Amino acid sequence: MIPLVVLAAGRSSRMGRPKATLALPGGDTFLSRIVGTAAIAGVEETVVVVGHEADLIVETFDASRLSARFVRNPEYDRGQLSSVLAGLAVIDRPGVGAMLLTLVDVPLVSAATIRAVLDGYRRTHAPIVRPVRGGRHGHPVLIDRSLFDALRRADPSAGARPVVRAHATPAGELEVDDAGAFVDIDTPAEYERLADGPVE
Repeated sequence: MIPLVVLAAGRSSRMGRPKATLALPGGDTFLSRIVGTAAIAGVEETVVVVGHEADLIVETFDASRLSARFVRNPEYDRGQLSSVLAGLAVIDRPGVGAMLLTLVDVPLVSAATIRAVLDGYRRTHAPIVRPVRGGRHGHPVLIDRSLFDALRRADPSAGARPVVRAHATPAGELEVDDAGAFVDIDTPAEYERLADGPVE
């Protein structure tokens, strides 16, 4: 079992409204697109960590009729690591070999990329598996359960990134041709560009 944890607890201060509820062409929201894509890719469990505007995010998602488990992070203002740990607390149980981790800011990743990350992990057993394109790292990031305690011990001010970087290996760097895995939508201008056509 490799669950997906979606981080959607932040204040979205640059966007000015919760990114999880923003509409995409075709009728999805950022969050429903991620959850639906994960289901297509074969992910059996998705956990969404919410905090700011949690009720609105859950209510908006419920209209999609997709399935996800929500966990509230009351300490979301302490930084992203607090949300990673809130999700980890829900998914860490016997039978879970790793977790997929992604941001609600990255809604356009393809099912093929998620499947490739899962297949890459099963093939290599690398502790970190992540999409790479042109030297950039994308989402989702797969983290082996051997690193769960390292996440729990991580410096909250630095977040999960140092743990990922310290344990990344060439075997886990997965070249993908999927622009959506690398498009992080944080501002109104970036959101508006979605209406202009496919991402590059």
